[in-house]
Amino acid sequence: MDIEMFRHYCLSLPGTTEDVKWEENLCFLIENKIYVIYSLTKGSFAIKCDVEEFQELVSRDGINQAYHMAKGSWIGVADLEVLPWNELKRRVAESRSIILSKLPKKTQVKYEE
Repeated sequence: MDIEMFRHYCLSLPGTTEDVKWEENLCFLIENKIYVIYSLTKGSFAIKCDVEEFQELVSRDGINQAYHMAKGSWIGVADLEVLPWNELKRRVAESRSIILSKLPKKTQVKYEE
């Protein structure tokens, strides 16, 4: 897995846009709300996870509480190789869904599948 494959997958999710923030972080967003933060300098990334899975995930090698974001159930993943490709795609899609679920219903309807 490389950053281009990861980027291509994220951008394939409906409504996703990308932006570089804080000079070194490639962010993937839905309706201007971040659901993935990828560090261009470190190769690590952060995603939102289900509150009920948070403890189990951070107990795994290569996964910890995301820097500055742990209160909101964000996990930090050391690199793109920590999670198998299928799980990585599922977790990214889940992060997007969690963020989308916090937006107004009118906005959510635009992305119903």
